[in-house]
Amino acid sequence: MFNNNQNRGSFGPREMVKGNWKCSDCQKEITELPFEPAPDRPIYCRDCWSKNKPPKRNY
Repeated sequence: MFNNNQNRGSFGPREMVKGNWKCSDCQKEITELPFEPAPDRPIYCRDCWSKNKPPKRNY
């Protein structure tokens, strides 16, 4: 029997938002994002995000 809490903590695949944006660093065209971008925040392609992502915090 399956428990409703069995998959607790797993979120599954994200729904992608389709649109036409440009990377704030390299100007590469971006057509899908895993979030709705805010107009006042930069958007990065996968390559630029990997180069510029903030360091992980260890609590």
